[in-house]
Amino acid sequence: MESLIIETEAAPGIVRLTMNRPAARNALNAAMIESLSAAIARHAALEATRVLLLAAAGTAFCAGADIAEMRAQGGASARENRADALRLARMLASLRDSPKPSIACVQGPAYGGGLGLAAACDIAIASTTASFRLPEVRLGLVPAVISPYVIEAIGPRRARRYFLSGEVIDAPTAKAIGLVHESVAADELAATALALGREIKLGGPQALAAAKSLIAEVGHAAPNAALAVRTADILAELRAGTEAQEGLAAALARRPSSWCA
Repeated sequence: MESLIIETEAAPGIVRLTMNRPAARNALNAAMIESLSAAIARHAALEATRVLLLAAAGTAFCAGADIAEMRAQGGASARENRADALRLARMLASLRDSPKPSIACVQGPAYGGGLGLAAACDIAIASTTASFRLPEVRLGLVPAVISPYVIEAIGPRRARRYFLSGEVIDAPTAKAIGLVHESVAADELAATALALGREIKLGGPQALAAAKSLIAEVGHAAPNAALAVRTADILAELRAGTEAQEGLAAALARRPSSWCA
């Protein structure tokens, strides 16, 4: 049986995780969620992995939840339904909280959970032919599990429109509302993501992880005296560490830092 997640090294330290259910438009069934969760956890613990690229086989990035599987869940117990929803919630959280920066490479439709995956990644790049949609209300559902990531990306006001309308969002609109960072021609998508991955890899591994944690901690906090102390403590702790000392020494010597190899 072919792997649901294909792992390849796009460049030294840059790993591409490719969702591999093209016949099902890479819909998220339980097996796909578990495979992706395992891959994210494995690379979070690997020192050699510096950046993750999340891609998909076929013409669709991800059509969202597997509708047939969701329909079957309707007959499951409340406990089983909750466990199923938690699988997706934990996978998205592990992607968002991973110390490894992630880039979504969206080459086609990214609907429902697929849109959530793109929003949970640190950076999202889409082809000009990509499309996005939150169709849950048309199925009698809501995009509950993905909502924290989507609302963070586009804001509550825009979320009101797209959560309620279920309309298709084209790539230019997705970029304009902050859902994706960049939109490029389909044949430039892989190269653009890889080039950005190389730029990210120039950062210190500990610093990159700390930057992600910093944004999560202070992103929605209003400036105040306590926050000023907290951020000063973060900087002071990192500055005294071996990674920062190496980075500063490399800058003074005008040489690449040790982690750039």
